[in-house]
Amino acid sequence: MRLVKLEANSVHFPDPDTALQDPNGLLAIGGDLTAPRLLSAYQHGVFPWFEPGEMILWWSPDPRAILVPEERHISKSLKRFMRKMPFRFTLNQQFEKVIRACAMQREDGTWIGPLVQRGYQELHEAGRAHSVEVWEGNELVGGLYGVSVGGLFCGESMFSRRENASKTALMVFCQHFSRNGGELIDCQVLNPHTASLGAREIPRRQFLQQLSELSQRALAPDCWLPQDLSPHDEDLPVFPKDRE
Repeated sequence: MRLVKLEANSVHFPDPDTALQDPNGLLAIGGDLTAPRLLSAYQHGVFPWFEPGEMILWWSPDPRAILVPEERHISKSLKRFMRKMPFRFTLNQQFEKVIRACAMQREDGTWIGPLVQRGYQELHEAGRAHSVEVWEGNELVGGLYGVSVGGLFCGESMFSRRENASKTALMVFCQHFSRNGGELIDCQVLNPHTASLGAREIPRRQFLQQLSELSQRALAPDCWLPQDLSPHDEDLPVFPKDRE
Protein backbone atom coordinates (compact mmCIF):
# COMPACT_ATOMS: atom_id res chain seq x y z
CA MET A 1 0.00 0.00 0.00
CA ARG A 2 1.20 3.50 -0.87
CA LEU A 3 1.47 6.26 1.72
CA VAL A 4 -0.45 9.33 0.57
CA LYS A 5 0.88 12.88 0.84
CA LEU A 6 -2.00 15.27 1.48
CA GLU A 7 -2.60 18.17 -0.87
CA ALA A 8 -2.44 21.71 0.48
CA ASN A 9 -5.66 22.79 -1.24
CA SER A 10 -7.81 19.81 -0.21
CA VAL A 11 -8.96 18.38 3.12
CA HIS A 12 -9.80 15.01 1.56
CA PHE A 13 -8.39 11.88 3.21
CA PRO A 14 -7.73 8.49 1.60
CA ASP A 15 -9.78 5.44 2.55
CA PRO A 16 -8.64 4.25 6.02
CA ASP A 17 -8.58 0.69 4.69
CA THR A 18 -5.50 1.72 2.69
CA ALA A 19 -3.52 2.49 5.87
CA LEU A 20 -0.24 0.67 6.42
CA GLN A 21 -0.10 -2.41 8.62
CA ASP A 22 3.43 -1.51 9.77
CA PRO A 23 3.43 0.93 11.40
CA ASN A 24 -0.15 0.06 12.23
CA GLY A 25 -2.59 2.60 10.84
CA LEU A 26 -0.27 5.15 9.21
CA LEU A 27 -2.42 6.55 6.42
CA ALA A 28 -1.04 9.86 5.16
CA ILE A 29 1.58 12.55 5.68
CA GLY A 30 1.66 16.31 5.32
CA GLY A 31 -1.18 18.80 5.19
CA ASP A 32 -1.85 21.14 8.09
CA LEU A 33 -3.78 21.35 11.35
CA THR A 34 -6.42 23.88 10.41
CA ALA A 35 -9.89 23.36 11.84
CA PRO A 36 -11.42 22.23 8.48
CA ARG A 37 -8.74 19.56 7.98
CA LEU A 38 -8.90 18.35 11.58
CA LEU A 39 -12.68 18.09 11.41
CA SER A 40 -12.50 16.20 8.12
CA ALA A 41 -9.98 13.81 9.67
CA TYR A 42 -12.17 12.94 12.64
CA GLN A 43 -15.22 12.57 10.42
CA HIS A 44 -13.28 9.91 8.49
CA GLY A 45 -11.86 8.07 11.50
CA VAL A 46 -8.41 9.62 11.16
CA PHE A 47 -6.29 11.52 13.69
CA PRO A 48 -2.87 13.27 13.70
CA TRP A 49 0.06 12.07 15.79
CA PHE A 50 3.66 13.15 15.20
CA GLU A 51 6.73 14.58 16.89
CA PRO A 52 6.96 18.39 17.10
CA GLY A 53 9.09 19.77 14.27
CA GLU A 54 8.55 16.74 12.07
CA MET A 55 6.10 16.15 9.21
CA ILE A 56 2.47 15.68 10.25
CA LEU A 57 1.44 12.01 10.30
CA TRP A 58 -2.19 10.85 10.04
CA TRP A 59 -3.39 7.53 11.48
CA SER A 60 -6.33 5.12 11.46
CA PRO A 61 -5.21 1.98 13.34
CA ASP A 62 -6.78 -1.47 13.22
CA PRO A 63 -8.08 -2.49 15.72
CA ARG A 64 -9.50 0.68 17.26
CA ALA A 65 -9.89 1.31 20.99
CA ILE A 66 -13.33 2.47 22.08
CA LEU A 67 -15.25 3.06 25.31
CA VAL A 68 -19.02 2.65 25.49
CA PRO A 69 -20.18 5.00 28.29
CA GLU A 70 -22.45 2.33 29.79
CA GLU A 71 -19.48 -0.09 29.91
CA ARG A 72 -17.21 2.26 31.84
CA HIS A 73 -15.52 0.44 34.69
CA ILE A 74 -15.10 1.84 38.16
CA SER A 75 -13.16 -0.08 40.78
CA LYS A 76 -14.33 -0.33 44.37
CA SER A 77 -11.59 2.05 45.48
CA LEU A 78 -12.49 4.63 42.83
CA LYS A 79 -16.17 4.31 43.71
CA ARG A 80 -15.36 5.03 47.35
CA PHE A 81 -13.26 8.00 46.25
CA MET A 82 -16.13 9.38 44.16
CA ARG A 83 -18.55 9.06 47.07
CA LYS A 84 -16.38 11.58 48.96
CA MET A 85 -15.62 13.63 45.87
CA PRO A 86 -13.02 16.34 46.64
CA PHE A 87 -13.25 17.82 43.15
CA ARG A 88 -15.66 19.88 41.12
CA PHE A 89 -15.97 19.55 37.34
CA THR A 90 -16.69 21.96 34.50
CA LEU A 91 -17.13 21.67 30.76
CA ASN A 92 -15.59 23.97 28.13
CA GLN A 93 -14.47 26.64 30.55
CA GLN A 94 -10.66 26.43 30.26
CA PHE A 95 -9.88 24.59 27.03
CA GLU A 96 -6.56 26.35 26.42
CA LYS A 97 -5.33 25.59 29.93
CA VAL A 98 -6.36 21.93 29.64
CA ILE A 99 -4.53 21.29 26.37
CA ARG A 100 -1.43 23.07 27.67
CA ALA A 101 -1.52 20.96 30.83
CA CYS A 102 -1.86 17.79 28.73
CA ALA A 103 1.27 18.84 26.83
CA MET A 104 3.20 19.51 30.05
CA GLN A 105 2.10 16.24 31.67
CA ARG A 106 4.58 14.07 29.80
CA GLU A 107 8.16 14.25 31.02
CA ASP A 108 9.42 12.15 28.08
CA GLY A 109 8.12 14.62 25.52
CA THR A 110 4.79 15.22 23.86
CA TRP A 111 3.26 15.47 20.42
CA ILE A 112 1.04 18.32 21.66
CA GLY A 113 3.33 21.10 20.51
CA PRO A 114 2.39 24.74 19.75
CA LEU A 115 1.15 23.84 16.25
CA VAL A 116 -1.17 21.17 17.65
CA GLN A 117 -2.42 23.46 20.41
CA ARG A 118 -3.28 26.19 17.91
CA GLY A 119 -5.12 23.75 15.66
CA TYR A 120 -7.30 22.33 18.42
CA GLN A 121 -7.89 25.78 19.90
CA GLU A 122 -9.24 26.81 16.50
CA LEU A 123 -11.43 23.71 16.47
CA HIS A 124 -12.63 24.56 19.98
CA GLU A 125 -13.57 28.07 18.88
CA ALA A 126 -15.54 26.46 16.05
CA GLY A 127 -17.52 24.48 18.66
CA ARG A 128 -16.09 21.06 17.80
CA ALA A 129 -13.31 20.49 20.36
CA HIS A 130 -14.21 20.33 24.03
CA SER A 131 -12.59 20.14 27.45
CA VAL A 132 -13.49 18.83 30.87
CA GLU A 133 -11.83 20.60 33.80
CA VAL A 134 -11.22 19.18 37.28
CA TRP A 135 -10.87 21.69 40.10
CA GLU A 136 -9.68 21.47 43.67
CA GLY A 137 -10.82 24.77 45.06
CA ASN A 138 -9.73 27.27 42.41
CA GLU A 139 -6.81 25.15 41.18
CA LEU A 140 -7.01 23.20 37.91
CA VAL A 141 -5.82 19.71 38.88
CA GLY A 142 -6.97 17.53 35.99
CA GLY A 143 -8.92 17.32 32.79
CA LEU A 144 -9.30 15.96 29.29
CA TYR A 145 -10.06 17.20 25.79
CA GLY A 146 -11.30 15.79 22.51
CA VAL A 147 -13.42 16.31 19.41
CA SER A 148 -17.15 15.76 18.96
CA VAL A 149 -18.55 14.05 15.87
CA GLY A 150 -22.29 13.78 16.49
CA GLY A 151 -22.93 11.01 19.00
CA LEU A 152 -19.24 10.06 19.12
CA PHE A 153 -16.53 11.80 21.13
CA CYS A 154 -12.92 11.38 20.04
CA GLY A 155 -10.79 11.54 23.17
CA GLU A 156 -7.36 13.07 22.62
CA SER A 157 -5.53 13.45 25.91
CA MET A 158 -5.96 13.84 29.66
CA PHE A 159 -3.86 15.01 32.56
CA SER A 160 -3.84 14.64 36.32
CA ARG A 161 -2.12 16.63 39.06
CA ARG A 162 -3.97 14.84 41.85
CA GLU A 163 -4.73 11.19 42.42
CA ASN A 164 -7.77 10.05 40.40
CA ALA A 165 -8.31 13.48 38.79
CA SER A 166 -8.27 12.26 35.18
CA LYS A 167 -10.16 9.05 36.03
CA THR A 168 -13.01 10.93 37.70
CA ALA A 169 -13.03 13.45 34.82
CA LEU A 170 -13.68 10.60 32.39
CA MET A 171 -16.33 9.00 34.59
CA VAL A 172 -18.22 12.28 35.04
CA PHE A 173 -17.91 13.05 31.34
CA CYS A 174 -19.30 9.61 30.45
CA GLN A 175 -22.36 10.37 32.55
CA HIS A 176 -22.87 13.77 30.94
CA PHE A 177 -22.25 12.54 27.39
CA SER A 178 -24.59 9.56 27.74
CA ARG A 179 -27.36 11.63 29.33
CA ASN A 180 -27.23 14.00 26.36
CA GLY A 181 -27.43 11.28 23.70
CA GLY A 182 -23.76 10.37 23.21
CA GLU A 183 -23.05 6.70 22.55
CA LEU A 184 -19.36 6.09 21.92
CA ILE A 185 -15.94 7.43 22.95
CA ASP A 186 -12.99 6.87 20.62
CA CYS A 187 -9.81 6.05 22.59
CA GLN A 188 -7.75 5.44 19.42
CA VAL A 189 -5.15 2.95 20.73
CA LEU A 190 -5.71 0.78 23.79
CA ASN A 191 -3.34 1.24 26.73
CA PRO A 192 -3.42 -0.12 30.31
CA HIS A 193 -4.93 3.09 31.71
CA THR A 194 -7.91 3.24 29.32
CA ALA A 195 -8.38 -0.54 29.50
CA SER A 196 -8.68 -0.30 33.29
CA LEU A 197 -11.53 2.18 32.80
CA GLY A 198 -13.51 -0.09 30.46
CA ALA A 199 -12.06 0.59 27.00
CA ARG A 200 -11.77 -2.32 24.55
CA GLU A 201 -10.75 -2.94 20.95
CA ILE A 202 -12.97 -3.43 17.91
CA PRO A 203 -12.07 -3.92 14.23
CA ARG A 204 -11.48 -0.69 12.32
CA ARG A 205 -14.30 -1.44 9.87
CA GLN A 206 -16.74 -1.81 12.76
CA PHE A 207 -15.54 1.50 14.22
CA LEU A 208 -15.93 3.27 10.86
CA GLN A 209 -19.45 1.91 10.49
CA GLN A 210 -20.40 3.18 13.93
CA LEU A 211 -18.73 6.51 13.17
CA SER A 212 -20.79 6.83 9.98
CA GLU A 213 -24.01 6.23 11.90
CA LEU A 214 -23.20 8.31 14.97
CA SER A 215 -21.89 11.29 13.02
CA GLN A 216 -25.51 11.99 12.05
CA ARG A 217 -26.72 11.81 15.66
CA ALA A 218 -27.89 15.07 17.22
CA LEU A 219 -27.17 15.56 20.91
CA ALA A 220 -29.19 17.63 23.38
CA PRO A 221 -28.95 21.33 22.43
CA ASP A 222 -27.09 22.35 25.58
CA CYS A 223 -24.69 19.39 25.69
CA TRP A 224 -21.56 21.40 24.87
CA LEU A 225 -22.44 24.70 26.53
CA PRO A 226 -19.96 25.85 29.18
CA GLN A 227 -21.36 24.48 32.43
CA ASP A 228 -20.73 22.77 35.75
CA LEU A 229 -20.78 18.97 35.69
CA SER A 230 -21.97 17.03 38.70
CA PRO A 231 -21.44 13.31 39.29
CA HIS A 232 -24.75 11.52 39.77
CA ASP A 233 -24.64 9.17 42.74
CA GLU A 234 -27.56 7.19 41.42
CA ASP A 235 -25.41 6.17 38.46
CA LEU A 236 -22.69 4.57 40.55
CA PRO A 237 -24.52 1.31 41.44
CA VAL A 238 -25.20 0.49 37.78
CA PHE A 239 -21.55 0.38 36.71
CA PRO A 240 -20.31 -3.05 35.60
CA LYS A 241 -19.46 -5.44 38.42
CA ASP A 242 -16.76 -3.97 40.62
CA ARG A 243 -13.25 -5.22 40.03
CA GLU A 244 -10.13 -4.09 41.79
